[in-house]
Amino acid sequence: MAVTVGELMRHLEEIDEDAEVRLAHQPSWPFEYGLHSWNPVVLAGGDPGEEIVYIVEGRQIGYLPGEGKEACGW
Repeated sequence: MAVTVGELMRHLEEIDEDAEVRLAHQPSWPFEYGLHSWNPVVLAGGDPGEEIVYIVEGRQIGYLPGEGKEACGW
């Protein structure tokens, strides 16, 4: 299931704007990462008018805590 920018924005409206954003990665050996920068990469998609947003992985912070892993459904 693809996530759209609109869906992401609606979900994030309910979260404290000062909360740190991290990336959970690799369910079988879960790690957490920061983001490379606040500026996402936006490219044209395959269909006219379609855009794709890439959030760039930053440095590895460490292992994803057990409760984070459970919240991700891993």
